[in-house]
Amino acid sequence: MKINMGCGTRKIEGYVNLDSYDTFAPDVVHDLESFPWPFDDNAAEEVVFNHVLEHLGETSKVFLGIMSELYRICAPNAQVVIKVPHPRHDDFINDPTHVRPVTPEMLALFDLDLNHEWQEKGGANSKLAMALGVDFNIEQVAIVPEKVYQEKMESGDLTLQQIANLARKDLNVIRETAILLRVRK
Repeated sequence: MKINMGCGTRKIEGYVNLDSYDTFAPDVVHDLESFPWPFDDNAAEEVVFNHVLEHLGETSKVFLGIMSELYRICAPNAQVVIKVPHPRHDDFINDPTHVRPVTPEMLALFDLDLNHEWQEKGGANSKLAMALGVDFNIEQVAIVPEKVYQEKMESGDLTLQQIANLARKDLNVIRETAILLRVRK
């Protein structure tokens, strides 16, 4: 099964399209902040969050519940496709329904191998994979720079690394981050 979480008007053919509002006529109406989700254990081979995850989990307890439920419904080796606005972009900042920045660094806290590595080294990182019994590996991260920075990268004036460095200190450098997670069970 493939699930398109928080589909709104962006339904994907061949997927179970879920939304919390019946206004959009999804296949399944469910609030992703209410547990359990209406799917069996290990049922999903792919889960898509297209500009959805930043709207969920205003409290840590709820967000950790979301990650636990996501792990529960995913089959071994399932992929989780996430697209979110960059937290230092006006697209994120100006929407009052955006409650949580989602970054690769935050999602790395749900990687069991990294948790064990941090534990061995005495790191202070939150070992959320160990605490929750989940394991998500980040397979790929891609960014969509703002047009002016994309043009500078294409012309050779800036490298991807230079754009990433600029985004650490300046607003509106990166518009979107795409993250591909692989579920390890």
